[in-house]
Amino acid sequence: MKTIEEINEKIKKGKVVVVTAEEMIEITKEKGTKGAAQHVDVVTTGTFGPMCGSGMFMNLGHSKPRIKIGGGRCYLNDVPAYTGIAAVDIYIGATAIPEDDPRNTVYPGAFKYGGGHVIEDFVSGKNINLVALSYGTDCYPRKKIETFINKDNVNEAYLYNPRNGYQNYNVAVNLSNRVIHTYMGVLKPNMNSANYCSAGQLSPLLKDPLYRTIGIGTRIFLGGGIGYIAWYGTQHNPDVLRGPDGIPRAGAGTLAVIGDAKNMNGMFLKGASFIGYGATLFVGLGIPIPILDEEMAYYTSRSDDDFWAQVVDYGIDYPDRVSKSLCEVTYGQLKSGTITINGKEIPTFPISSYSKALEIATLLKNWIGEGQFLLTNPVQPLPGAGSGIKINTLEERILESI
Repeated sequence: MKTIEEINEKIKKGKVVVVTAEEMIEITKEKGTKGAAQHVDVVTTGTFGPMCGSGMFMNLGHSKPRIKIGGGRCYLNDVPAYTGIAAVDIYIGATAIPEDDPRNTVYPGAFKYGGGHVIEDFVSGKNINLVALSYGTDCYPRKKIETFINKDNVNEAYLYNPRNGYQNYNVAVNLSNRVIHTYMGVLKPNMNSANYCSAGQLSPLLKDPLYRTIGIGTRIFLGGGIGYIAWYGTQHNPDVLRGPDGIPRAGAGTLAVIGDAKNMNGMFLKGASFIGYGATLFVGLGIPIPILDEEMAYYTSRSDDDFWAQVVDYGIDYPDRVSKSLCEVTYGQLKSGTITINGKEIPTFPISSYSKALEIATLLKNWIGEGQFLLTNPVQPLPGAGSGIKINTLEERILESI
């Protein structure tokens, strides 16, 4: 048994053994789980994919004369920000879109620029055009302001993402006879493509499936800077199908994360536009996992062949909220380029970046090895299986209220 405090002492003394989750797979093959647990102190993970449940809070500072943006309207590069907070506090969501953005008539929702792009431009140090309109009060008499802001002249800016880092996710196919456009990308008709979104063997919550070391207060890599897990994420749903060793074979856990946006950069926060769906933000997320014992060595050494995902039809089933699975496949099969369903060979397409996930895991490894990043004990665990947390659809909520 090791403790996080003991591992941190090793980090401070430059004696820590830290490896990426990819490297841990090979180490365990050579040394076994017991030998790997004795040898390795920390395993780093990473993921980089579209995470619509993201956004950024900002405090803009006061103008002369002052303006009460709270309750008014505010636009950042023509993208609306939420203003229902205090006088000069705003929140820009990753999926926010311009009110008058010209839409592609063939593919409605083909927005070229949205909230995710604003966040990327801001953390990259670019000037952002701010337009704010208000109704004016005695203490905040100004009714309009137009200016430029950037990360050097606003008071605070921090990323707060209510749902990031899904523990696992669906593989999307389309059984209908037409092309469909989804948050999982473009899906060809008659099951002629399969899209997936996970780093698999590098994915943070898959490497700590029972949430033994990842919890509220855990220090993480977020958007190129340092962040923290603030709470369990929205739609956190630990009671899903799991394998005999407890590894989830469906969506399961999510994370709410927070971090100083001024110390992040556009290499790990990328705005994106999905044709027919809208705007989003690709988020770089990495979490260090302390190897406390042999069980953690086992979980962190699982490979893509050990992780299963459910294949779901987005053409007919998903819009009707039918959650049945057509079958399940491993990430090893997905990354091979094809999967086979009912005798049909289907090409697979990742919408997340494994190479970027590996870059994040490697960068985090270097930070820890150089003594720049210490681990934290969670102040509270994430709700696990049997906690009673579940996802209700809107229809279920309405029925419960009648």
